[in-house]
Amino acid sequence: MAILPALASQFQSLFPATRRGQERGRWFILTLQAILVPITASRTSNLLRAIATLFGVTIAQSRYYTFMASVKLPWVRFWEMLWRAIPNPLTDGRLLVALDDSINAKSGRKVFACQRSFDHAAKVNQSQYPWAQTLVTVGLLKVIHGRWSCLPLAFAFYLRYQTLHGRCIRVGGQALVFQTKFAQAVRMIAAVAKVFAQAPVLVVADSWFGNAGLLKPLRAELGARAHLLSRLRVNTVLYDLPAARTPTPGRPRKYGPRLGNPAQLAAALQEEARTYTLNLYGGVREVAAAERVVMLKTLHCQVRVVWVFRRTQWVALMTTDLTLSVAQVIEFYGARWKIEAGFREIKQEIGSAETQTRNPDAVTNHLNFCLAATTLTWIYGAHLEKAPPRRYATAKRTEYAFGDLRRALAKDLGDQGFGIDCQGNDKATRNPLIAAVMDLVA
Repeated sequence: MAILPALASQFQSLFPATRRGQERGRWFILTLQAILVPITASRTSNLLRAIATLFGVTIAQSRYYTFMASVKLPWVRFWEMLWRAIPNPLTDGRLLVALDDSINAKSGRKVFACQRSFDHAAKVNQSQYPWAQTLVTVGLLKVIHGRWSCLPLAFAFYLRYQTLHGRCIRVGGQALVFQTKFAQAVRMIAAVAKVFAQAPVLVVADSWFGNAGLLKPLRAELGARAHLLSRLRVNTVLYDLPAARTPTPGRPRKYGPRLGNPAQLAAALQEEARTYTLNLYGGVREVAAAERVVMLKTLHCQVRVVWVFRRTQWVALMTTDLTLSVAQVIEFYGARWKIEAGFREIKQEIGSAETQTRNPDAVTNHLNFCLAATTLTWIYGAHLEKAPPRRYATAKRTEYAFGDLRRALAKDLGDQGFGIDCQGNDKATRNPLIAAVMDLVA
């Protein structure tokens, strides 16, 4: 597909016109392509061998390892270019930005950014505090060929104050300073929003991020175009809207009478619930839901609360965007699960979890490559005329998977190439070996 060579040409332009700069640019493109082809894990040593096998480019191991640990890779400008390359990024006139944190377990004791991290999803036979990296990630929620997808946009390593205290760790030539997860999230979301100026931003997050710790600094950066959609905590106290202002003396009330917590209101509203037909979790489902606009003291503003009722359970969702319908609130929050699927795509399918690199810049560069390859795959899929067929279809799952999209991309890479020729003649890298290898692993 023509989008791939076009993007590669843009990426190449980010590097200086010097011999070293152009060499670095070609290695950058080749590394991306080696990660995109699903035939090997994305360890640095594997990528070096893949470049030599698939493209006939021999790079000295020491030089390639130096490249992977370089502080001169233009990631800020690269990501801005990649964000602009996303076709039709808005959903219903707004940016849907998923926010969540995850852990990346490691075995090496000296791997950068590792610390004892709490794993709320740990199984019975697993430690709740594994040795792992903690990542705060934002992604774009977008429907591509009938299914929700999450395109990684940015990430940050979260390091506790105790981990950084008394240590000087440099990444990209700058010393790391402690930042809360909220501060990291606001910084990344603000950078994305700057590229898409004037577009409303709806941050979809779980209940941990769904509070004033995120919304207040985010609105300080973006103003009124920043909104939040999250699950409501069960112990939250809700208040009615204040009564209309009267000419009586004194300051007008900001909050109406206390209504109770979500559980108390759920019991009262269940009889008022309506049935909605929604696109949820890869299928059309009927959902019973009720809504109410209330005051939330933790956010100091009005919010729309939507109660979703199941057979024996209920879930309360809240949003500061009062223009959202009940159906939009439920579908958008349901799409948030795709960031969890995105973590699996990056860690397992792309292979970011397998590297044991120690150098801080090498670790950061490697993860940037992995996230960029994931986003490139989804951009490629958005430009396809139709979705690729699912390789392992079942009665309940017929929509294409990320692996199907990645295989289709790899076949196109074998036909048309991606990137600038390593000899410097400005031709696309064409290698039928990629297609041959893909046939063998089919």
